[in-house]
Amino acid sequence: MSAPTTKRTVTEREARQVAEAAREQGWRKPSFAKELFLGRFRLDLIHPHPLPADDDAQRGEEFLAKLRDFCETKIDSARIEREAQIPDEVVDGLKELGALGMKIDTKYGGLGLTQVYYNKALALVGSASPAIGALLSAHQSIGVPQPLKLFGTQEQKDTYLPRCARTDISAFLLTEPDVGSDPARLATSAVPDGDDYVLDGVKLWTTNGVVADLLVVMARVPKSAGHKGGITAFVVEAAAEGITVENRNAFMGLRGIENGVTRFHRVRVPAAGRIGPEGAGLKIALTTLNTGRLSLPAMCVGAGKWCLKIAREWSAAREQWGRPVALHEAVGSKISFIAATTFALEAVLDLSSQMADENRNDIRIEAALAKLYGSEMAWRMADELVQIRGGRGFETAASLQARGERAVPAEQLLRDLRINRIFEGSTEIMHLLIAREAVDAHLAVAGDLIDPDKTLQDKAKAGAHAGVFYAKWLPRLVAGPGQLPSSYGEFKREVDLSGHLRYVERHARKLARSTFYAMSRWQGRMETKQGFLGRIVDIGAELFAMSAACVRAELLRSQGDHGREAYQLADAFCRQARIRVDELFGRLWANTDDLDRKVVKGVLGGAYAWLEQGVVDPSGDGPWIADATPGPSARRNVHRPIR
Repeated sequence: MSAPTTKRTVTEREARQVAEAAREQGWRKPSFAKELFLGRFRLDLIHPHPLPADDDAQRGEEFLAKLRDFCETKIDSARIEREAQIPDEVVDGLKELGALGMKIDTKYGGLGLTQVYYNKALALVGSASPAIGALLSAHQSIGVPQPLKLFGTQEQKDTYLPRCARTDISAFLLTEPDVGSDPARLATSAVPDGDDYVLDGVKLWTTNGVVADLLVVMARVPKSAGHKGGITAFVVEAAAEGITVENRNAFMGLRGIENGVTRFHRVRVPAAGRIGPEGAGLKIALTTLNTGRLSLPAMCVGAGKWCLKIAREWSAAREQWGRPVALHEAVGSKISFIAATTFALEAVLDLSSQMADENRNDIRIEAALAKLYGSEMAWRMADELVQIRGGRGFETAASLQARGERAVPAEQLLRDLRINRIFEGSTEIMHLLIAREAVDAHLAVAGDLIDPDKTLQDKAKAGAHAGVFYAKWLPRLVAGPGQLPSSYGEFKREVDLSGHLRYVERHARKLARSTFYAMSRWQGRMETKQGFLGRIVDIGAELFAMSAACVRAELLRSQGDHGREAYQLADAFCRQARIRVDELFGRLWANTDDLDRKVVKGVLGGAYAWLEQGVVDPSGDGPWIADATPGPSARRNVHRPIR
């Protein structure tokens, strides 16, 4: 028995086939965002705003009160930043509090919180320390608990969930040194051997991997007699013989994160540790992320709230030219952006989370949009806060404190938030993932028409089906409620939000028409038009956020909870978002995409190498990508379980 020692090479088509096979194929439940991309504004799917059950809310609020006290009295964010490590006593305290089991059912020793309150908890603890937020999120959102909840056997749940709820930290291991968002090239192997599998390979960027007790590992099972093979998920004991954590990685932000490089050398895993059937690993990973991705926008919401607090307090205290800087328009517009965007992000998060709890809707697109939009907008809010703070925004909290001023870690927040645009699917990958789901209905009826490998007979059948679909669909994109001044009148109060919802309805139809035109124009080349697809997705994200903001404002009004102010914030956000949407629509067809491709070819071909002259490169030596050849480890094991 021997493990593979060479890199996997796959064609572009093979990579697409692997990704396509992993995605959930059907749509058994309605989806607001899917309908939005098809030009159908289904407000009825999100309004009236769904609410948690009273007992769920009571249990959630009770835990939040305990967690807030813990954050205020036990977490020293400055110490974590200074020492680049979460103190063991803090992790132990979180275990005692039950924070490891927030999403685990009470029958396994967990707290059984809803997605709504789990996310509120992450926003709270993430504001105290983003590194702790990352630890708890990686453990519960993508670590052992979530895939076992969805795909595990009863024996696996009974064995592992009680441990995860109280004592054991888990990690999710997919990425490899030469494999990022292209899992078709996954090299870690799991070779069947009797009643076991033998794992060999190297995993990179294993969040929680340095301190983990349990691992979810994605590995490739070779196809053989009695074995379907394919990428498969396993629960693995982190202390198993042959596992070495070779490095604790350091980053520009999240300095307390326990992220490492993990090597597997002839690690024996019982077949009972396999999650689901062979070949189902990527489907398990993607399905887990459908709700798991909501943890990132949760912490982005927390960041937005903190940005607003600091911007308000600082801009009222700091005076320039005879008045507080907040009253200068250049600064005031930034504060308005932070306030309105924080309101909208919380609206998107709470709406998506409540829909996940109710399980009435398929939220795969909503969760992906929340992650994409939250990570991008939180980064912008943090950047604006640094600008509002000026030189103090660039100065570290420790330096501010040393010279006698309030230790405001604005620059740290900017560094900590930057990874969210990469974590759990980069912005560019999220654009492609969401775009694929957004055009799913089109591919279902017309995919064979644009597939170069299909026969003329297949294309003829597809043409007939497409003709029936588009004959019904296209006429509905011409007119709709968004053109009637009386539509959505229940959102017309002292501040009128009905016009914004009419805007969403009209532009959802425009978005669908633009997508159809692009598919007609580019056909099979559509998937290469990543700039266009990214703008389509960004428009959809803005329309979704506008819808969520208006629905949340009406909910708060109906509850008598800051309703007037909520309407003002929703109005401000929608007006800001409409400017962005109009710009994105303009850039669908007026852009530099074609020219950019020519320039890129010139750069890669060395045509502009002369432009690089006149500088020195301070980079060190070494390969661009570390060697990940399977074999025994030659490095010290830095695995450090917290007990």
